[in-house]
Amino acid sequence: MRHGKKFNHLKRKKGHRKALLRNLSIALIEHKRINTTLAKAKALRQFVEPLITKSKTNSTHSRRVVFSYLQNKHAVTELFGDIASKVADRPGGYTRVIKTGFRQSDGAELALIELVDYNDVYIKDDKTGSGKKRTRRSRRGGGKAAAATTAAASQEEE
Repeated sequence: MRHGKKFNHLKRKKGHRKALLRNLSIALIEHKRINTTLAKAKALRQFVEPLITKSKTNSTHSRRVVFSYLQNKHAVTELFGDIASKVADRPGGYTRVIKTGFRQSDGAELALIELVDYNDVYIKDDKTGSGKKRTRRSRRGGGKAAAATTAAASQEEE
């Protein structure tokens, strides 16, 4: 019976599942985005987001706790260095899962999981967004043609 066991077991025993999530999270930290199946991506999101939250407080205890999950020195230093500084002001939701279709061989649903702050497409630039004033266009004909006719009318009056 599986009463109260709500997380996805991924059809693996505990040790195999732990090793899989550890390897996926190390790859995500190093490469900032990875392609995997949708089920593994959702399980990885639950596994890695608390670790990123722990990395916000750079103390010996939190480093040891994260190292006990990852078992990789390079991933821990990357997490506590570059990634922690980028997500310092974000109150959670550090990863994004994007569905990418189905695998040809077995029909498994594939997904791309990435760290949110590392995608340049979704990040708004300060240069283009705040400096320019945006105006709304209406369909009433108040564009260039109307401005030209008012300018011509003012010249005729003079």
